[in-house]
Amino acid sequence: MARLSLYPKCRDLCITPRLFAKTVADCFRYRNKVGIDVAVEALRDFSRRHRGGATELARCARICRVSRVMQPYLDAIA
Repeated sequence: MARLSLYPKCRDLCITPRLFAKTVADCFRYRNKVGIDVAVEALRDFSRRHRGGATELARCARICRVSRVMQPYLDAIA
């Protein structure tokens, strides 16, 4: 249930680091369906656009239970 609370309401739907962080975490969560290359590209795009959003990305990754999967890719990009 906590995963659903990360999505903003329709009236709050603007381009925010929170929405992008959730999208990146979802890409890693469904990496077998969308492909690992899509997930890594989403992570690269997030790191280019939102430099200060690392804490939000870590929070979303922890909630979606992909922080251990995402960690090697974060280390490689940084």
